[in-house]
Amino acid sequence: MAAVGAIAIMAGGKGTRMRSSLTKVRHPVGGLPMLVYPVLAAQHAGAERVIVITGPDDDFADILPEGTLTATQNEANGTGDAVKAAEEAIGDAQQVIVLSGDVPLIDSEFVQGLAEVQSETGAAMVVATARLDDPTGYGRIVRGEDGSIERVVETKTGGDATEEELAIDEVNAGIYAFDRAKLFAALSEVGVDNAQGEYYLPDVLPILLAQGELVVAYELDAPEYMLGVNDRTDLSLVQQLMNARIINDHQLTGVTVIDPDSTWIEAAVQIGEDTVIEPGTYLRGTTEIGSGATIGPASTIAHCEIGDGATIVHSYLVQAKVGANASVGPFAYLRPDAELAEGSKVGTFVEVKNSKIGPGAKVPHLSYIGDADVGEGTNLGAATITANYDGKNKHRTIIGAGVRTGVDTTLVAPVTVGDGAYTGAGSVITRDVPADALAVARARQKTIEDYAQRRK
Repeated sequence: MAAVGAIAIMAGGKGTRMRSSLTKVRHPVGGLPMLVYPVLAAQHAGAERVIVITGPDDDFADILPEGTLTATQNEANGTGDAVKAAEEAIGDAQQVIVLSGDVPLIDSEFVQGLAEVQSETGAAMVVATARLDDPTGYGRIVRGEDGSIERVVETKTGGDATEEELAIDEVNAGIYAFDRAKLFAALSEVGVDNAQGEYYLPDVLPILLAQGELVVAYELDAPEYMLGVNDRTDLSLVQQLMNARIINDHQLTGVTVIDPDSTWIEAAVQIGEDTVIEPGTYLRGTTEIGSGATIGPASTIAHCEIGDGATIVHSYLVQAKVGANASVGPFAYLRPDAELAEGSKVGTFVEVKNSKIGPGAKVPHLSYIGDADVGEGTNLGAATITANYDGKNKHRTIIGAGVRTGVDTTLVAPVTVGDGAYTGAGSVITRDVPADALAVARARQKTIEDYAQRRK
């Protein structure tokens, strides 16, 4: 594997076509800011150093992977000026690869291949190119009769390119590898004779050719992976391609995805072998799923831990933990800090928040369990409610092991129900219940004979 020199990633553009208050490269793709992907690709390729080139008002410290350097382009004077701004950070690296922060589908294998081409050929410049059915917005590759690259024509504004040049389908992918010394020598000669009045990095190409230097094209086998994001339409397309890549990676490691077209899995999600992902499921954030689980259909799981063999059907989970062989749903809602132990069950139309459901415990239907501890083997009857909020403070409910609550029981916290205790249906429990006791807290039934007849 060839050594990879310094990699500079341009990320200073404002992305006005995104029509967003969010800087373009912060927009998420696969759950991560799109800028993170080229940085990780560079790091995984073994780059000597990785530099992100930002605008003067940008600060990406909160999203950049550890070890990433930054350089500031003080004025938006074009891509050539951006690379000049990184010269000090690039240092004495013999090779410079230039990537774009808004091209998130790049991977380390491509970066490594580009580096190898430059190293093996000794080229002053390697230009990554792609052939697109719709090349709108990309600089065009103009070749000579012998097939060699003559120049790259920008197309940002009217007047940059002729009609004949706009008809070319081979585009500049905006990715390059350079000999460092030859790059910066050529950059010193680049001017601003273009419609934008900017220093374009591709303008080093004719300068290098005029000096007799070798310029090589590196045409991509999968051009869709080099798509840049300029607007929301581009973002949607890149999201779809990234999702397909993520799902394919999981399938190759033993995960069954029934319908990839209706399934979304973000980049940081981890899934064990023999887990089945049913249609309509969205796995988000730092979610970790064990082996042999069944997830979905129509479930959203964000930042959760799901154990081996668990089943989650038609449910929504956020920052929750589900133990091995536990069952959730259908139509359950697990909120932050809900913890289900091994073999437990949270069933239909049940909401759990900041609570621990013990091993083998069951909350089968129509219940709200908030700020509670539920013991092993307990069964909470339909419509059991923990009334945890007094209007000012939250209070905790402690339910022991082997407890059986009757349907429509309300437990007014703070309250403790001892091991093996029972509650009568329709009870409102406001005092602690001793172990093995039966608590019935409801008004006595009063029957008025002939009431209906009297109303007449």
